[in-house]
Formats: sequence, structure tokens, C-alpha cells
Amino acid sequence: MVELRPPEQVMTLSRLGSLHQCRLSFMRQLTRRMAVEGWVFTRSRFDMDARGVGVAVYTAQGPERAYSLVAFAHDLPAEMRSDRVIATAWDATFSLFDGIPKQADIDRLAKNVPLQEAGRVSAREISVSRANRSVRLWAHVVELLSEGRQPDPAQLDAVGYLMRTTAVYGSGKLGAADREMIADRPEMQAPFQAEMLSVYLTRWFVRDLVEHLARVRGGDTAVGLDPALARRLGIGNSTGLGMAPYIINHPILFNNWIRARETAIARVRSVKQAAPEAVAQFRTLLNRSRASVEMWRSEHPVQIEKLSRLKRDLAGLEAHLEAEGLAGPSPWDTLIHWAADALSEEGQELLASLILEPYPELVDALGKGMSDDAPEAFFIDGSMTVGAVRAQMRARFGWAFGIDWAAPENCARAWYVSEEKLEPRLGERFEEPIDAYEQPLAPARDAAAAEEVLATWDQVAPVARFLARHPEHRHTLRRAQMSLNAPYGELQSNTIAADVMPIDMLRAKLSFFGVTRFDPRSDRWVRVNMYSGAPYPQELGNENADLWVYPEETA
Repeated sequence: MVELRPPEQVMTLSRLGSLHQCRLSFMRQLTRRMAVEGWVFTRSRFDMDARGVGVAVYTAQGPERAYSLVAFAHDLPAEMRSDRVIATAWDATFSLFDGIPKQADIDRLAKNVPLQEAGRVSAREISVSRANRSVRLWAHVVELLSEGRQPDPAQLDAVGYLMRTTAVYGSGKLGAADREMIADRPEMQAPFQAEMLSVYLTRWFVRDLVEHLARVRGGDTAVGLDPALARRLGIGNSTGLGMAPYIINHPILFNNWIRARETAIARVRSVKQAAPEAVAQFRTLLNRSRASVEMWRSEHPVQIEKLSRLKRDLAGLEAHLEAEGLAGPSPWDTLIHWAADALSEEGQELLASLILEPYPELVDALGKGMSDDAPEAFFIDGSMTVGAVRAQMRARFGWAFGIDWAAPENCARAWYVSEEKLEPRLGERFEEPIDAYEQPLAPARDAAAAEEVLATWDQVAPVARFLARHPEHRHTLRRAQMSLNAPYGELQSNTIAADVMPIDMLRAKLSFFGVTRFDPRSDRWVRVNMYSGAPYPQELGNENADLWVYPEETA
């Protein structure tokens, strides 16, 4: 088999910030499973008044158990609408309930879920979330539907969603079920499946709510949202620096994501001959990807330039395929080698995702290994020698040992948690008094500092003895030992440099969720879209459960 691409190539922030969704993305894993297993979806309750305030319950019944989204809609004054984590009110709040809730459960949740951080839920709840309307598009859709007309497709595409989530909490947050309580369930073994299910059902609720308000306003004149238009709408999300540290703080988990994708790429590159049907599907999805890129809008200069390059890449790829085709030996490997010199990183990574599509039998089973349920990996092996741990550190951080970490441009930034906003922030080290509050989110710098001290020690001494003298380096040695089994767990870029782009970290994580239409609003937060193009639960079947992420070609 073709070797996996090395971490030195894959784990730079510029490349991670160019990743695209693929067959292993968590949303697609979920929709495929639900279709194959024949999940049944019901709306058992929809009690909304004329203002759109009330409660609704949506249930997804799988082969062994059910999950229910309990949705609360609120009448939110405009001045209270905020996407910040410190907000105290939202247009809608939700909880994913383990099973089918009774009235007592709904009453309990009604007292807590609308409060979010100020409330508490129980282990019967798997996630807690909230969302706000896209005010102008919401008003546009309600008005036109109430008049018996359909909304303007261009306006739908310009925004892409009627509501955007501002948080989807799981894994014990606010008292919800810990990950270990659901990790052995087949439908929850892939990462973030509960959260993805919550968002999927939320999209159904949003459609129902906007149609309800149109009927309230228009009576018998009102119409429902055309199914084809409804499918174009996803659930929005605005993600900021709060997510950026995630991939640094979860090296084993992130390694599992990257290694699964890289294994899939290597497997497909190892295919000796491409069957005609595989070539046909690849060419079709390449054309549909071009349609997706044309729909992608951004006002950020960095993303505008990346989009421009991506469009040139796709045109260049088309021209190359017309000239060379895919009939030769090892066609996918040959194509990836060509792309390494001919395309930008954005184009290379889109191509890497696309070549996986014709090969579900090589790719899809890798999804079940993308979680991290091995806490023993976090224990330090004190018997490892100083020399051995130094060798492991060189393997992961050798690139950083020659950096002058005293130079202002190499340590210009510092990560800290804002007391006012309760979120991670990236500050200017030499302009703000933040050194004392710095978070350990510069593993490369810390590895270089540890190496400097380790070099003075007896190389056959156990690291336990070293750490007894220098406990400040425990986190670095732990990371070095974790990387023995997690070679893709460490970034190969400086996370505190003057030119660091935190949005690259956000995009890396969100691409595995399966989001589309990355739209950075600065170098520190990004708007995205979830489930745009996906079938609604009542439409879901094997024929549309997977490739919905690629827009259908239009004449």
C-alpha cells in the first residue's frame, strides 16, 4: 500500500486550514447509518402560539433505542440577541433526550434548558444547545410564504440558513451524560454523533417553525417551503477562538481523525486501476464541487484569495484530466503526485477528499476508529529514559528546536481565557499584561524549553527522576509520550507566532464535522453551514443519505 503522508506534510496549519469534508465527516457518517438502519422519525409534539413560542418534540428511532430533540422556542427581544457565549437568551434552546420524554421530563427541561449555563440537566440528556435566527432571511421567508410565494433562491443561498447554533454542548456539560455513558453504542461510536443528530433534528424544527409563523400570518393563503428550496438551507454556526485550542488539547483524538483520513487516502492511492464507474463518479462529483465553490461566498481577503486559487485549481484539474485521463496504472496516486506541484494546498486537499468518494468499501469502516476511548494513554511512563523521550520529542518537534523563541515575531501572541467573555483569547504578548494568564497552548515552544533542560541530564536516567526536579515540563513529556501512538496529534506550526492564523485550527476541526462554505469574518472566527443540501428526516433514504453535500449540477 502507498505510505501515509508524513505528519511533517499534513500537520502544518496552512494545510489543516485547507481541509474539506469527506466520506469520514461526522454528519455523513450519521446520515448514512440512519438510512441503512432505517431509522424512523416522528414529530410527537408541536405546541407553538402565534408568536412562535412553545415546545416541540422530535424523535429519531434507531434499531435499539430512540433519541428525542426537545425544542423550546422563545420570543427574543432584538436587543438581547447575541451569539456570544455570555449571552443569556436565545431564539431557541434544545436538549437531545435519551429516549422518549414524558411530560415530567419536558417540565423539568423547560425550567433549565432555556437558561443554558444557568440551568442544569441530567444524565438522561445527551446534549444541550441553542440557536438564533438569521433575522433578515427569517423575515423574508415568513413574509413570502405567508403570501403564498416562495422565497428568492439567491437570498437563501446568500445566507444559507434560517437559524445558527451558538453552542452545542455534550460530554457532561451542564450535567448531561458523560461520553463514556454512550460510547459503546454503535450509533455513537464515531465522534460527535449525538451533537450531529441534535443539529439534524434542529434543522427539521426550524423549517416547521418558519412555516408555522407563515400560516399564522397568512392563514389559508400561506404555503409551505418548497422541498427543493428547503434542502438548500442548513443550520448556520459562528465559531470563534473558543474552538481553536481543541485540537491542541486533544492530540490523541485529533490524531485519530487525521490518521483515518490519511489511511483512506493511502488506500485509494494504492488502487492499481480505476474502474469506469469509479472514474465516472469522480468526474461527476468534481463538477458538483465546482458548483459548490461557485456558491461559496466570503468577505475575508485571505479566504477570497484562497477561493480564487481553488477555482483556478479546479479549472487546472479539469484540463489535466482531459489531457491525461485516469486510465493508466495507479491513477489516483499519479493524480495526487501531479497535484502536489500543480495545485494549491486548498486544491490538493479538495482532491484528496474527492478521490475517496468512489470507494466506500475502502473508506467507510475507518469511521468507527476515530473516537478516543483510551484514557490510559494520558499517564506518563516514568521508566522511559531521558534519551528515549528526547528522541520522541525530536520526531514531533525537531522543526521547532532551531527557532529563536526569544525573538518577538516567534512569541508575539499568548493564549488566555477572558474573564469578561469566558472564552479563550489570543492576545499580543508585548502589548498586553497577559503573560501571567497564559494557557499551555504553545507545545512547540514548550518542547524546545524542555529539550534545553533534558540535554543536560544523564540520558539513561528515568524521566520520573527528571520530572521530580522539573515538574513544569510534565505536560510536554506527556505529549511526547502520547505521540508515540499519535503521530498526527501535534501541529507542525508555531501557535504563538505573530502570523498565526487561528481560523486554520477552526477549519481543521469543522471540516471533520462536515461543514461547508467556510466564511472567515476575521482571522479569529468563521461562519459555516451544517447539513446544507441534506434530505430532511422524512426524505432520508439510501439513495440520498451520503452525496447530499455536493450540490446537484444545474444547466
